[in-house]
This record gives sequence, structure tokens and C-alpha cells, in this order.
Amino acid sequence: MSNLRTPLSQVKGHGSAKSGTGHFWVQRITAIGMIPLVLWLCFSVASLPGMSAAEIREWLGGSFTAVMMIVLILTGFYHAKLGLQMIIEDYVSDHGIRTGAIIIMTLLCAFLAILGVFSVLRIAFAT
Repeated sequence: MSNLRTPLSQVKGHGSAKSGTGHFWVQRITAIGMIPLVLWLCFSVASLPGMSAAEIREWLGGSFTAVMMIVLILTGFYHAKLGLQMIIEDYVSDHGIRTGAIIIMTLLCAFLAILGVFSVLRIAFAT
């Protein structure tokens, strides 16, 4: 019995790894999400009058500022993880080294994101 499906219909929508399109779009969405967050951070920091440590702690202690900073940290590290993963997948040819590098990079990004969120929460609840 012969297969009646054409070769194009068998491969359509699968891509090389069957998940590249999703990775591409999530990376673009996080990049677009970072634009207003980084603009907010730049204008907020620029509007601080004296920029002393006490004033920055008081500014970061506000609930809106703390939430925005946490969203910025999480979005930024997730976007960085996606970009670094793509670089590793493109330029590291050995499968074992590539897998290890992706695991280490993912854990490092997660650790730094958790550390950033913890730091913001600690400053926010200390004031």
C-alpha cells in the first residue's frame, strides 16, 4: 500500500527541531516587553533627585516600583536565557558539551533571577 501524502505535507509545520518557532516568538515577545520596562527604569532613576543610597532604597521600597523591578528582572533573565541558549545551540557542536552548557546557563540564569527578586523584596520590606 502506498502513502498518499506528499513529502511536503509530511514535513510541513515541523521545522528542524519541532520547537524553533515557539522559541523565536517567545524571545521576540520578551524583547518587546523589555522596551517599556527599561524605559521606565531609565526615566525613574533619572528622576531621582540626589541618588543617595537612602533615596534609592526608599524609591525601591514602593510597592509599584518593587513589582516593576521584579517583572524587569524576571523578563530580563528569561530573555537572556533564551538568547544564550540559541547561541549555544548554534555554535557548540558536541552534543554533550552543548547539553551541559545549556543546563549550567539555565541554572545560572535562574539563580541570578531568584537572587535579584530576593534582593528587591528584602529592600522593599525593610523600608
